[in-house]
Amino acid sequence: MSLPPDRAGFEEFVRARQHALLRTAYLLTGSHADAEDLVQAALVKAVPHWRRIADHPEPYVRTILARESVSRWRRRRWREVAAAVLPDRGVPDADVAEREDLRRALLSLAPRQRAVIVLRYLEDLTERETAETLGIAVGTVKSQARDGLAALRRLLPDLDADPSVDLLTGRP
Repeated sequence: MSLPPDRAGFEEFVRARQHALLRTAYLLTGSHADAEDLVQAALVKAVPHWRRIADHPEPYVRTILARESVSRWRRRRWREVAAAVLPDRGVPDADVAEREDLRRALLSLAPRQRAVIVLRYLEDLTERETAETLGIAVGTVKSQARDGLAALRRLLPDLDADPSVDLLTGRP
């Protein structure tokens, strides 16, 4: 990867936003290793455009993350094989178990639905920002969010039991 002319600005952006980008990528992929690869790929794709996006790079990089995630899913979906028996794991506490349930439920959504849910509700983007990031219409964001939330509520009815707590973030 050839570094941009404003190397210091690029490195500062990566240092400042690395954890947020990794969190978004993890929610899109469901895997720490895939999330790291996705962030790396997004940053590599952003470098040639750095001079143009340096003033406000995050929306551009988020767009790359979301689109690359969908593209990777399309390329790899035929190779994935579900395991009949999972390896033994320790007993997680309730918080960890709920987060794991949410992660699995998110992974059961179609990639575009997952991207809309992650960007709209977990990253707090507006409908318009989500639509711009994914390159889709605002109406598509609304319908994908509606359908995605409905699926999550079916899969995780306990998370929606307390109306004072947000379904996805667990925050009041």
